[in-house]
Amino acid sequence: MRKIVSRIIAGILGLGIAVWFIPGIVLKVSPDSNFFGVPLTTEWHVIVLLGIVIGIINSFVKPLLDIITLPLRIITLGIFGFIVNIALIWAVDLIFPEITIGWFFPLLWTTLIIWGLNIILPALFTKKEKI
Repeated sequence: MRKIVSRIIAGILGLGIAVWFIPGIVLKVSPDSNFFGVPLTTEWHVIVLLGIVIGIINSFVKPLLDIITLPLRIITLGIFGFIVNIALIWAVDLIFPEITIGWFFPLLWTTLIIWGLNIILPALFTKKEKI
């Protein structure tokens, strides 16, 4: 459970950092933006929603894709795993019209930020067992 929560928090923080600091990422809130009837009226509503979606995708879909693409990951010495991460962020960009991520470099930097936070945050949330 802590792993899922840390990935959701990493998705929210990573997307927020990317939207605020990386040029080429446009977040627009239209008057008819909603998520299953819940209105999204400000930027942070959209960032939280998209961060939760990214965290859930990283928790459930990414492990399946890692298993499927294992031969390619072995051949490319793990670089294809990063391409899978980029593809997942790009899929979120395609699904939600509220966010537009520029083609390569904004997508690359967004993926690096979320990937880095996915490494750092679980270390902060896990308890160290005393021997």
